[in-house]
Amino acid sequence: MSSNQHPMLNVAVKAARAAGAIINRAALDVESVRISQKQVNDFVTEVDHASERAVIETLLGAYPTHGIWAEESGREHGNASSDHVWVIDPLDGTTNFIHGFPVYCVSIALLVKGRVEQAVVYDPTRNDLFTATRGRGAYVNDRRLRVSKRTQLKDSLVSTGFPFRPGDNFNVYLRMMADVMQRTAGLRRPGAAALDLAYVAAGFTEGFFETGLSPWDVAAGSLLVTEAGGLVGNFTGEADFLEQKECVAGNPKVYGQLVQILKKHSKFASAGEKADLRQNTPTLVDPALRPGTQVDEAPAKDA
Repeated sequence: MSSNQHPMLNVAVKAARAAGAIINRAALDVESVRISQKQVNDFVTEVDHASERAVIETLLGAYPTHGIWAEESGREHGNASSDHVWVIDPLDGTTNFIHGFPVYCVSIALLVKGRVEQAVVYDPTRNDLFTATRGRGAYVNDRRLRVSKRTQLKDSLVSTGFPFRPGDNFNVYLRMMADVMQRTAGLRRPGAAALDLAYVAAGFTEGFFETGLSPWDVAAGSLLVTEAGGLVGNFTGEADFLEQKECVAGNPKVYGQLVQILKKHSKFASAGEKADLRQNTPTLVDPALRPGTQVDEAPAKDA
């Protein structure tokens, strides 16, 4: 850990590395990991819980008066009335992890009076440590990060996340994907939103968009992007996105182009924009094929 880092960021780095060590040990024999299902296609493992405990113990060991807002345990730990709240995703990309697909990370952010001030995203498979302190820039392994300089969406690589939870609107997502995909150099779905945002900050991709995300998915990554010179907001371009379950990020030029495409799909779009969208786009996915829906096979017809 660098002596030049903010003391709270140093503690977050220590917590992330402790969690990463737990994840890496479990990854050596991932088939023996106990898995449960929170809802359809939404998994949690004993590794998520062990990683979260390690992070919370490290953070509260250093700052016992701070609050905790974690994916698995919610707000049951720490001081619920504190202005300093640690937002934790102990294993972002759990589905990737349980399949041995090496794209997952630990995400830790510190909110001070509701604003992200410190951020760590740690990829234990590559030992890549992404960090940011508000006003001090973003780094990966002590190397300064800057967003990509590409200015045209048609030349850009954009990442996203596919809807997979019950209640997700597949038709809206597929219309968004179609609108974006045909205007880019490529669309990618790695499967861990915190890393997707870190990769925008690093300039590996020019943009990112996804719906249905929780604050622990995006808090740390959002500070990485802005400290690397990028922009983050909801689909209409408003910066207060953390709890709105829609997120778009990118370098300034690509961000603006993505917002122009995505804003009509936003839940904050005007009634007129939503009506136009419904009238002008067909249904792309049979509602019966959405997650959690039992589809009975049709009886075979006689030859």
